[in-house]
Order: sequence, then structure tokens, then C-alpha cells
Amino acid sequence: MTLRCHILVVLAALDIPMLLWSHGAPVSPKGASLMLCQPLRRCGDKLYDPLQHCCYDDALVPLTRTQRCGNCTFSVCFEQCCPWSFRPQEAFVVKGKGQMCSSVQSLDDRVCRSVS
Repeated sequence: MTLRCHILVVLAALDIPMLLWSHGAPVSPKGASLMLCQPLRRCGDKLYDPLQHCCYDDALVPLTRTQRCGNCTFSVCFEQCCPWSFRPQEAFVVKGKGQMCSSVQSLDDRVCRSVS
């Protein structure tokens, strides 16, 4: 190699690490929560953390949100209110999210009376 090639190799060896180190550590904005390796989900056009919220009727709601189902209360993020009319005065059943309302009643389901 010629002297010119040696000089270029030395300069490149010094400049590349300088370029890499000159940017410093990444900085996050104040108030930003650390969300590494956590799945993000969409609710409409918004991203949300499923450990804090769920999407219910196209709105972000906290995991603790409850709603009435006849004379019962159910957690909108984990349960659903299903119409049920096999027995008189019992018009609703609370089932786990993901279960079909038309499926047979299980031990985990709660029967709720209609509020008139």
C-alpha cells in the first residue's frame, strides 16, 4: 500500500467511531413512559398500552371501567353483557370477553335480572 492509502485507512479508523459516539445517548421527552417490549394496540386512530387501557366501543377506557348489565355490574375490558331470555325476569348474562353470547351458560357466567 502507498502512503496515501495508509493515511486514508487511519483517518477512516478514527473518524467512524467519532461519528458513532458523537450522537450520544438517546433522550426521551419528559413524562414519556418506558414502553420497551410492550405490545401496543390501536383503538381507532390512537395507540394504547393494553396494560393500562382497553378499547370499548371505539373509545379508550381504563381497565377498571365498569358498566351496568341489568341489575349486575361488569368489567367492560374483561366481560360482556349478553341478552338472555330463557327464564322469566332474567334477561341478561355476563360472560367473559371472547365467549359467544349464544354459547351454553357456564359456571363462570352471572345471570342478571332486568331492571324495570
